[in-house]
Amino acid sequence: MTAKTIISRPVYGTLSPQPGKHHLFIADAEGALAITDMAGKAPPGFFDGAEIVFIPGGKHIAALEALKPMQLHIAPSFASLLPRLKQMLTNAHMGLRLYLAGTEGLIGQAMQVALEAGIDHTSIETEHRGSLARRMQCVHCKGITENVTTQPATCSHCGLLLLVRDHYSRRLAAFQGVCINAEDRSESPPIEEAFP
Repeated sequence: MTAKTIISRPVYGTLSPQPGKHHLFIADAEGALAITDMAGKAPPGFFDGAEIVFIPGGKHIAALEALKPMQLHIAPSFASLLPRLKQMLTNAHMGLRLYLAGTEGLIGQAMQVALEAGIDHTSIETEHRGSLARRMQCVHCKGITENVTTQPATCSHCGLLLLVRDHYSRRLAAFQGVCINAEDRSESPPIEEAFP
């Protein structure tokens, strides 16, 4: 099933430079390419007042450094970034432009934090890049499993074998997973790569 057929999934655009004095970029892995692509359309000096927070997937740091942002922060994970992001958004001035690029899990989680901090959704640009891996919530134990690429998938918290539904919860920034063999736990359907 393609992303366009999932009604509950957010629609992502393409990053474009917006007017403003302060620009905050949050990206992971291939999201760096969305930023560098956008840089080609940005006016001179655009990155002079920009902060980039990047969770690398192995590369692209040099490309972001070449943009010469006001600040580049490298974070090992979204969880480690969360306190810093909350503080940045809480202390943000009127007119902040927020750009989110990369995996759906990063975009969804960063969007939650931004909206909780009172950032208007019209001030947020998003672009999905990279893996289609899903962030999944087990509806049984409520645990979140990151980077799910198979169908079905095993819950990393309770161990149930879950059907990863195409229902996306914006509130949780996750797809819902429901027990696929609830009637007979001995049933074990084949596990296939579904979300590369």
